[in-house]
Amino acid sequence: MSDNIGGQDTRESIVAVQKDGDGDLTAFKTTSGRVLDYATALQEVQAGHIAGVNTFKGKDGEFYIRGDADGDPSNNLDQLPAFENK
Repeated sequence: MSDNIGGQDTRESIVAVQKDGDGDLTAFKTTSGRVLDYATALQEVQAGHIAGVNTFKGKDGEFYIRGDADGDPSNNLDQLPAFENK
């Protein structure tokens, strides 16, 4: 699903992340400023509401969020800036 107005993709994208002590992603901040916990972000990505990311099923059977492959490692989710809750 893509929200497309006048040829423009109007979906939110992820601009910052939070990680736990192990470096695992735990929360995401979107272009609109929304902060999504992992489970909520996973649902929104699977529904097609967030651009630039997709989900995959890991070997453990769980689903995970990852950035769309574009050959540019600088915009991988792990490389996005961190944010703190206010």
